[in-house]
Amino acid sequence: MQAKLAVSDSRREERVPVSLQAKVNEAECMTRDVSPSGVFLESNAVFDLGEKIDFVIDLDSPGGKLILKCNGEVVRIEEQNGKVGVAVKIVESSIRSA
Repeated sequence: MQAKLAVSDSRREERVPVSLQAKVNEAECMTRDVSPSGVFLESNAVFDLGEKIDFVIDLDSPGGKLILKCNGEVVRIEEQNGKVGVAVKIVESSIRSA
C-alpha cells in the first residue's frame, strides 16, 4: 500500500525564481518567480481575486531588450510586509523587441 501526500498543488510547470521589472497598468512591480503558465508579482498596488490584468515584463537578451506582454487572471493574493503579492495565470502572451 502506498501513502498519498495530502499536499495539493495546481501548478503544472516548474517555477523559476527571478526578479524582473514588470508593470501592471501604471503600477511598477517585480516578479518573484515565473513559469510558462504564470507569474508571481510583488507590488504596492491593489488587486482583486479573479481580476483580469494586462502586464508587461522587461527582458534582457543577447540580441537586446525584449518586452513580454501578457493578459492574465489573478488567482491568489498574499499580503506581506506592506507589499501585495499576486499569483497570475497567463491567459495570452506575446513578445517583441523593445
